[in-house]
Amino acid sequence: MKHVNESFTVKTSKRLEIIDITNDVEKIVRKSGIKEGILIVFEPHTTAAITINENDPDLFEDLLNVYVKIAPIEQRYRHNLKYAGVPGEQNAHAHIISSLIKPSVTVPITNGRTQLGTWQRILFIEMDGPRTRSVHVKVMGE
Repeated sequence: MKHVNESFTVKTSKRLEIIDITNDVEKIVRKSGIKEGILIVFEPHTTAAITINENDPDLFEDLLNVYVKIAPIEQRYRHNLKYAGVPGEQNAHAHIISSLIKPSVTVPITNGRTQLGTWQRILFIEMDGPRTRSVHVKVMGE
């Protein structure tokens, strides 16, 4: 079995933001030469996440609005109190949302292509930006 590991960065520009990273990921799959296997996309940050959904800016706004209803930014959190006065550490909402969405997705590869559905895209979700983030991609198969 062959495997390829690559990483790339995502630069976010807002505190809460969703970015379609599908093209970056698919470029790595094509470059790998793997025809049959699986793809893992992982982000190593506790205040971000990866998901699969439709690339629609209106949907992105809807999703972000639901996330902040689940974990409001301005709520009183013990984590934030612990780090009161520490720049960048008022982010308990981001840790909570990240725990609900998760840091990775797995996608089958068939005939050298990701098996995403017609409207499915791989999305990076920023919840504590703006930042420069890493995304790790592992392609395994034959």
